[in-house]
Amino acid sequence: MADAAPVDLDDDPVRGLTAALAAQHYIVDRPLATVLHLAGHLELPLLLEGEPGVGKTAVAEALAAVRGARLVRLQCYEGLSAHHALYEWDYARQLLDIRIGEAEGLSGSGVRSRIFSPEFLLRRPLLEAIWPSGDDRHRPVLLLIDEVDRADEEFEALLLEVLSQFQVTIPEIGTIRAERRPTIVLTANRTRALSDALRRRCLYHWIPFPSLEREIEIVRTRLPEASERLVQRGCLLVQRLRGGYYRKAPGVSETIDWLRALTLFGATDLDRARVQDTIGCLLKDSEDVAAFLGRDSEQMYREFGLLPDGRTA
Repeated sequence: MADAAPVDLDDDPVRGLTAALAAQHYIVDRPLATVLHLAGHLELPLLLEGEPGVGKTAVAEALAAVRGARLVRLQCYEGLSAHHALYEWDYARQLLDIRIGEAEGLSGSGVRSRIFSPEFLLRRPLLEAIWPSGDDRHRPVLLLIDEVDRADEEFEALLLEVLSQFQVTIPEIGTIRAERRPTIVLTANRTRALSDALRRRCLYHWIPFPSLEREIEIVRTRLPEASERLVQRGCLLVQRLRGGYYRKAPGVSETIDWLRALTLFGATDLDRARVQDTIGCLLKDSEDVAAFLGRDSEQMYREFGLLPDGRTA
């Protein structure tokens, strides 16, 4: 069989996007690059799920940089309200303007029409993405709705208008529709189940923990000063930790932080003393740390040839 012809990046936009994200130090596999490409061209929101630390938020940040878009981030939390997500009225300025209007002899209806104008709106992330102000009106926008599963179900209902119609309704003004649709990325850690109505409005992608080879590639990109042996063996140790029974498995961000810490200490390979000193970079739960130090570490040290006197077998 004849060899396949080389693929031109212009003829393979997914490959081109993969290369562009790599230039922003974010390594993606083809399935993720494909869904990112489709979300942009189909103008559909993208829901990214995965364990904490697999790089969901970083995807949006890298994608915004690639597209030259302004990143607007809404960090979700329990009790998030419409006022904090959509807009608020600047009551202090409105009150001042009412007094000025009364001094100028304006009637009640005249004052009302003046104070409920766009200049008195405090745009929160959702409205800012749909209806940018000032010079930002001419820039593309990427709206990141981060950890949407931490918000209440009532907030999900509020999101549906934005996700399906790319519009926001303000009773005093009317319905505001996006002149230029923002790219919308939602992330979730599965702390609770999201509604079917929200899922139907989105493209979906699950981001797993990376394979050993991909994690090594990610760390090399983000930490080029680290020794090759340290990166390879450090990533392998992290993979072993993820295969255990720890409550909070270390994510890619923890891997990078841990290997950066070891590099800061001048390490070029794993050392049992340094591993114990820096285990808090990887495991972020007291029971997990106690389990590693009290029960699991010796077996892992033997597997990696880390002798008690600091030598490597």
